[in-house]
Amino acid sequence: MTQINVGILGATGMVGQQFIALLSRHPWFKVAWLGASERSAGKKYRDAAAWRLSAPLPDAIADLEVQAAAPSASAPQLVFSGLDSSVAGEIEGAFAQAGHTIVSNSRNYRMEADVPLMIPEVNGGHLALLKVQSQRGWKGRIVTNPNCSTVVLSMALAPLRQFGLSKVTITTLQAISGAGYPGVASWDILGNVIPFIDGEEQKIETETKKILGCFANGRVDPHPVVISAQTTRVAVHDGHTESISVGFDHKPTEEQLLQAWASFKPLDGLPTAPAHPVAYLRERNRPQPALDAHRGDGMTVSVGRLRPCPILDYKFIALGHNTIRGAAGVAILNAELMRREGLL
Repeated sequence: MTQINVGILGATGMVGQQFIALLSRHPWFKVAWLGASERSAGKKYRDAAAWRLSAPLPDAIADLEVQAAAPSASAPQLVFSGLDSSVAGEIEGAFAQAGHTIVSNSRNYRMEADVPLMIPEVNGGHLALLKVQSQRGWKGRIVTNPNCSTVVLSMALAPLRQFGLSKVTITTLQAISGAGYPGVASWDILGNVIPFIDGEEQKIETETKKILGCFANGRVDPHPVVISAQTTRVAVHDGHTESISVGFDHKPTEEQLLQAWASFKPLDGLPTAPAHPVAYLRERNRPQPALDAHRGDGMTVSVGRLRPCPILDYKFIALGHNTIRGAAGVAILNAELMRREGLL
């Protein structure tokens, strides 16, 4: 299969670096263009970025010259975006107007009625929104992936919709890598829990309903589930842990819930798709970020500790790698699905 040249917006940031690491060995996509801020433009990538990942920076990408984050003839048709939300809206919109396909990790367009908010295993059919989006007059289009905590929650809940999912409470314990670099000051996070992440609770409560909703008549009808979220930052490098309670209209047995997770189907033939999108761990003390965040190359969501809840019906723990499954990895999976569906 001939590789498609791709670009990365926000290439010097933490999500941009994760895009580079994952795409450097990708069989379908080849990184050919890097875009970043004016202070980085014109420099070799190795000189513009402080590489923070344990995987080595590929030499071929290190030698690429960083371009300004603006549409140009040299930018490929397919561009992944890891831009900060403070600038992503204007820049991504300009690329879409210029004819590029933007697969974005940023929040700016997620809740737009005609923009797919995608987790391929959960709501791949929402790509049909692109036909509606074409009415904007853009020459290109934008597809988004959810907030990193929303991805974990939505994947854990998606197999349970069949039981009449009605109520969810969630408390997150989110890794510091989710705050970017330098992120949270060490004096604030070491030996501490920060019980506030700006905008995070609203994203979980609204994005999840769109993801779990149904596409019909040119729009997505949000799922009726009621979600109450609390978010915290903890001293963990990678991996968002979530303590979740769920209520149902038709209460299933524990065995039915376990079977629902076990039968949640993978996407065949997509390079980034894990063999097990959701894995239930039966050990009493799992999942744990240090042991399970990288399961399935960081693309598997781990679930454990299912038990009765005295307020709702059941409670359990879910965990996912926030910069892979929760960011760059799911964006790449979105692009893979688009290619398979003939949309690239």
